[in-house]
Amino acid sequence: MTTAKPQIGIIQFPGSNTERETLTACDRVGMDPIEFLWNDEPEKLSELDGYIIVGGFSYEDRSRAGVIAALDPIMDQIRLESEKGKPVLGICNGAQILVESGLVPGLDDNRVGMALTDNKRIRRGHVVGVGYYNTWANLKMSVPSNRCAFSRHLKTEEVINIPLAHGEGRFIVPDPLLEMIISNKQDVYRYCDGNGKVLDEFPINPNGSMHNLAAVCNSVGNVMAMMPHPERTKKGDAIFSSMREFIQVNNPVTNHSLTHVQEKYQIKDYSTDGSTTQWVINMIITDNEASSVQNTLRHLGYDISITRQTHWEITTSGEKKSILNEIESTGELYNSNKEFIGELESGDDTISVLVRQKEDMHGRLKHESLTQRFEIQGLERLRRGVIWNLTINGGNIHTVINDILETNILFNPLSHECYQIN
Repeated sequence: MTTAKPQIGIIQFPGSNTERETLTACDRVGMDPIEFLWNDEPEKLSELDGYIIVGGFSYEDRSRAGVIAALDPIMDQIRLESEKGKPVLGICNGAQILVESGLVPGLDDNRVGMALTDNKRIRRGHVVGVGYYNTWANLKMSVPSNRCAFSRHLKTEEVINIPLAHGEGRFIVPDPLLEMIISNKQDVYRYCDGNGKVLDEFPINPNGSMHNLAAVCNSVGNVMAMMPHPERTKKGDAIFSSMREFIQVNNPVTNHSLTHVQEKYQIKDYSTDGSTTQWVINMIITDNEASSVQNTLRHLGYDISITRQTHWEITTSGEKKSILNEIESTGELYNSNKEFIGELESGDDTISVLVRQKEDMHGRLKHESLTQRFEIQGLERLRRGVIWNLTINGGNIHTVINDILETNILFNPLSHECYQIN
């Protein structure tokens, strides 16, 4: 057994904000934390014993939480180091980065196999909130203690109480893959009540995660994506001391594997009927989110220009014009101080794709507000989405667009639907 203090790279991206707590947690359990920025030389990571990707809002969660950081070159090096058996822990935003990079759950070739998406908080059939949520959560350690690098100092079914703070923390996994993850005992930590009972209801399950998943490891057990924050309390120290011991006994990975093959997502053409109205919302101010996605794709070698619009699909019954006027007057669907109803973009070198959550909590919340708070009659359905307008500055437009969609930067096929708007 190695007795020297393990050196742990504390990986930070623009927008990370929990590095101080993570440094302190590592110090408490006898590890030597080394701050490591995203733009440092990735090769230096090979000198370290393990890695923690900290929480926060990398790249301001633009496009979706974790996806831009997942495409950063430093993640290629972390992937190589993880293949040596070194432990990698992603906390909150770090978990989102690990999921978007495919390091968790650990499919062949690091294919994306799951999503961390918008929180789902429903009580008695009503949406009680969407977006960012913070609380204290009970987590049950649900696997054998030696299953992964971050469970060695807890007993099976032991409960810990640690903070939680995120807006996109709901694990989404295809049912066949979830069954494999459970069989493989990769469902390391699950949300539960104070007695360890796992109940799929809010607030015990604080974000609607499938199987009450709070943390999932990769198949061999050295990489874990965890949404709650163990670094913010001494109650989470066992996770970090487990990591230390894992390193000191020379990274004993397991021989588990995942054989799930995810079918390639097929984009559909978008269509509506006569009862449906589309509102395409443009921004008056600069759209930094579109700029960030555009810059990321250009760094990946795509000569492309991008704009973004919000899309509302409004289904009505009755006098459509008066219903739409009522909806517009509420200001619920767009802010007239910085947005306006515009038109779909078009052009020979432009393709527009509509991305929507498969389970649209924002649309559901707005529908409840408009029909119950504002008492608008005849509003049957409301769906919210984002239109990405991609203009190709060179090359075959369809080939380039298909390559861009393969990066998953615009949508995660596990949690989103994608349509081409003709």
